[in-house]
Amino acid sequence: MPPNESYPEDLRYHTEHDWARIEGDEAVLGITWYAQDSLGELVLFDGPEVGAMLQKDESYAEVESVKAVSDVIAPLSGEVVAVNQKAVDEPETVNEDPYGEGWLVRIRVADAGESDSLLDAAAYRAHLAEL
Repeated sequence: MPPNESYPEDLRYHTEHDWARIEGDEAVLGITWYAQDSLGELVLFDGPEVGAMLQKDESYAEVESVKAVSDVIAPLSGEVVAVNQKAVDEPETVNEDPYGEGWLVRIRVADAGESDSLLDAAAYRAHLAEL
């Protein structure tokens, strides 16, 4: 693994390189270290509006880097209750701290059972090894 690469054990991962930190009936969502590293320096995070409904496995936002524009895929369904303004104002925060200050949105989870289909850290690392 590259020196800064990390996949915290307390998160759940989507195969499209998004993560969810489940906190009761809410979840914080973001993109993984692998995603931000593959994209390169982010220059734009175009997030959803508060109140928007996200559907698991569907795009809910875009991130743009110096290399490409990429859809952000929802690992869980739910209603957006907060958008990280720091990620909007300073998208490079996502590169610097993808699991901390670089989170993207907080949602009220619609179906807690959806998290059962997400990967744990070990399974996500195994998925990356196959790419």
